[in-house]
Amino acid sequence: MKRHLLSAADLSRDDAELVLRTAEELRSLADRPIKKLPALRGRTVVNLFFEDSTRTRISFEAAAKRLSADVINFSAKGSSLSKGESLKDTALTLEAMGCDAVVIRHGASGAPHRLANSGWVRASVVNAGDGTHEHPTQALLDAFTMWRHLGPRNGGTLDGQRIAIVGDVLHSRVARSNIWTLTAAGVDLWLCGPATLLRGLDAWALRGAAGRRFRVTTSIDDALRDADAVMALRIQKERMASGLLPSLREYTARYGLTAERVALAKPDAVVMHPGPMNEGVEIAADVAAGAQSLIEEQVRNGVAVRMALLYLLAGVRRA
Repeated sequence: MKRHLLSAADLSRDDAELVLRTAEELRSLADRPIKKLPALRGRTVVNLFFEDSTRTRISFEAAAKRLSADVINFSAKGSSLSKGESLKDTALTLEAMGCDAVVIRHGASGAPHRLANSGWVRASVVNAGDGTHEHPTQALLDAFTMWRHLGPRNGGTLDGQRIAIVGDVLHSRVARSNIWTLTAAGVDLWLCGPATLLRGLDAWALRGAAGRRFRVTTSIDDALRDADAVMALRIQKERMASGLLPSLREYTARYGLTAERVALAKPDAVVMHPGPMNEGVEIAADVAAGAQSLIEEQVRNGVAVRMALLYLLAGVRRA
């Protein structure tokens, strides 16, 4: 594997499969009375979060601690950033403390790349979400969750499985990372939403994802029909300019994931959501809590996948 994980495109298919296999081995820790391994004893992992987060931050913290690493949690609120400290200043401070891995979430697209390529830190850098750009670890845990459920009935792979992602693709870093990860795994990927929330996908596909197999549609019926897995994306009102949607009520009426719409998918299809959810907007409460839902399992799997990544990245001493 490469030194850093900045984009889902950084991972070859072999790399991604290595992460998933390692995560499968580590997942069993959750069922043990003592949920710890000494794999990263003596290593330091810094969670550098410039944006609010619950699942991702706690997941990385739990992953590092279960591997016996020392964990430093940095939050922009209450830090010297409010006094004008730059990303460079913060990075140099972390380097002086001797960190082995930096998990960064930042509101600016490209910030993890800047940190990794600047020479400010020698640690491995993991992108935990940057602006509207990417969220590669979420895509990996999504793929891991699908693989554990769809793989056994498909020869152990995701090849040819039909996956539908519905919602605010325009602002979703999860969707961008999933395009790379899922198409690399050979799935038949469908992206669906209002035309205003699908803008730029065709051009992006031609420019940066040539040869990737995915389809774009504004018809939720076409997207969900015979799907093996359906993922709803959160409507990101905080990033959204006015005029992209007439109203949330109209979005829900046309694109909300209801039981009737899920019935268009295969009978054993699974339902997912990267969170946080706007229940009753992009997904109905009964669907989110239904028998086909893997939403809680995604959260559990997130710890295992992030353990695997930290083990594979920070577990190697680098000069």
